[in-house]
Amino acid sequence: MPHVHVLILPGWQNSGPAHWQSRWEVLHGYRRVDQTDWMQPLRGDWMAQLEEAVLASSGAVVLAAHSLGCMLTSAWAAHSRNTHRVQGALLVAPGDPEREELRAVLRSWAPAVLQRLPFPSTLLGSQNDPYCSFARANAFAQAWGSDFVDYGQCGHINADSGLGDWPQGHAMLQQLMHMKKEN
Repeated sequence: MPHVHVLILPGWQNSGPAHWQSRWEVLHGYRRVDQTDWMQPLRGDWMAQLEEAVLASSGAVVLAAHSLGCMLTSAWAAHSRNTHRVQGALLVAPGDPEREELRAVLRSWAPAVLQRLPFPSTLLGSQNDPYCSFARANAFAQAWGSDFVDYGQCGHINADSGLGDWPQGHAMLQQLMHMKKEN
């Protein structure tokens, strides 16, 4: 089986050292897609960085996205000609750029791209996420064609959620890594 590269896609403000994404990067050698500006994210700039990272990876790619990283995945997939390189995506706690309190900072991210993803994906939504309602997370999953996982009362599914190395999430990522691509 050819090697599958995991690209870590943090959200707005990046992921700190206690975040499961950063822990996976250290534990498993996954590669973070660095962004030029984590504080004032521009959708086009972030999409360009992801495109470069996908093109720089040899073999198949699996995306491990959190928050705005989920929005990045959907926006990139709607425009890239390289989606065939992506074997799957784990989409965790999507941030909703259309929420009133986020609109000013995430202006270039609205409206959210609601096009079906051209690769398998699993979306985890929390019932008490402060950045995306549970109903909206479910709506994103339906629009993107993602399998939806109700992750209960886990906040934004980040470092504050006390997940540590988050082996349950990593098991879901492993499933995507070992899937046979059908298209």
